[in-house]
Amino acid sequence: MTFTLVFTETYNRRAAKWLKRHPEMRQQYLKTLQLLELNPFHPSLRLHALSGRLAGVHSVSINLSYRITLELLVDGNEIVLLQVGDHDTVY
Repeated sequence: MTFTLVFTETYNRRAAKWLKRHPEMRQQYLKTLQLLELNPFHPSLRLHALSGRLAGVHSVSINLSYRITLELLVDGNEIVLLQVGDHDTVY
């Protein structure tokens, strides 16, 4: 089963800004998105639910320093991307 990634306008702006600051991460970022689309539960993504003010939001890892937060809508097989950045930015 594949999932559909939903890129909102806000997310696209944030991602473009992040990629401009971190061009060396482009390949790793794209690889993360591809894997997320194929299998969001793959162990290397380290998918986990957040709590507190971010309850209902999940996070996946691009690498040890950078994350993508998202809404995982399993019923519709959609993944709505919310934010990309380092730990302090996305949480």
